[in-house]
Amino acid sequence: MHVRVPYSRERLAAIKSFPDRRWLPTEKVWSLPDDSDLLERLKAAFPGDSIDGLAAPAAVQPPSLCLPPSRDPLVRVRTAMRMRHMSPRTEDSYLGWIRRYLAQAGPAPKEPEAAIARFLSELATKAVVAASTQNQALHALLFYHQKVLGQELDRVQGLIRAKGPERLPVVLSRDEVGAVLGVMSGTPRLMATLLYGAGLRVLECCCLRVKDVDFAQNQIVVRSGKGNKDRLTTLPGATRAPLERHLERVREQHTEDLKNGLGSVALPNALSRKYPNAPTEWGWQWLFPATSHYVDSETGVRRRHHLHESVLQKAFHAA
Repeated sequence: MHVRVPYSRERLAAIKSFPDRRWLPTEKVWSLPDDSDLLERLKAAFPGDSIDGLAAPAAVQPPSLCLPPSRDPLVRVRTAMRMRHMSPRTEDSYLGWIRRYLAQAGPAPKEPEAAIARFLSELATKAVVAASTQNQALHALLFYHQKVLGQELDRVQGLIRAKGPERLPVVLSRDEVGAVLGVMSGTPRLMATLLYGAGLRVLECCCLRVKDVDFAQNQIVVRSGKGNKDRLTTLPGATRAPLERHLERVREQHTEDLKNGLGSVALPNALSRKYPNAPTEWGWQWLFPATSHYVDSETGVRRRHHLHESVLQKAFHAA
C-alpha cells in the first residue's frame, strides 16, 4: 500500500513507526507492506486524518514492479534501471546523459539514429570529450531507446567517434610506494596499504564490511567488484595488526552509536526487509566508516556511510 502523508513532525514520527516502510522519492509516497491489520494500524497512527485522504493514487506503483505511468521520461528511465539492479553510479551517469540528450532531441525523436549520431558527434567535436566518455553516453542513449521506449535501432550512421589515446600506465616502484606510505598516516595509510598489498580498487576498499575480512584464512572477500562479480584476495600480513587495532576503534564507535539509537548501515537489495536486525549487526558494519552520519533519503533513517574515496585520494595526493 502507498500512503502520502502531509508533512508534520508528528506524522513523520508516526509513519516511521511502521516496520519495513520505504520512501519512494520520485512518487513522494511511503510504501507499506500489505498486512491484514494495516488499515487499523493506520487509523490508530493517524487519528485526525481520513484513510482515504492518506492513500496515494492507485496509479502509483513500486518501482521494482513496473514502469510508472508518469509521462516524465527520466522517471521511467530511473525505474527501468532499478528494475535491472543497476548500480547507483551508473544510474546517475545515465540520467545525466539522457537529460542532456532530451534537451536537444526531445523525448521521442522521429529519427532516433540520426539524433543519437548528432548528439554524440557534438560531444566529440565541440565538447572534445574522451573516447570513454562518448562510449558511456552512447550506452546511456541506447538504454533509453531500447529498454525504456522499446525501440529497435538500426546502425547509427555518420557518427564521429572520439579517438581513444594510447597511454602507458604509471607504475610506482617498491621504493616509491614505501616512501608514499611512510608519509601517510592513520586510516588513509591503512587503506593505501590494503590497495597495494591486496590489489584492491579504491572503491572496493572503501566498500569493505567487517565480515569481508577473514583473519583465520588471511583473505579478503571483495563483494560486487568490477562487473558485479565477487572475488577473493590475500590479506597482507603487514596490515593484520594495524587492522585489528582499527577494528577495535570501529567497534567502540559502533557501540556508542547503538547507545544513541543509531548504528545502522545500508544493505544491498532488500536484505534489510529479509533480516530486519542486520543493519545494526557488527558484521555488516563498514570496515572504514565515515566520521559523520547522514539521513537516508528513502527511509529517513540516520546512518553512517563508508568513508568517501576522496579522503584516500586526497591523502595520497598530499603524500
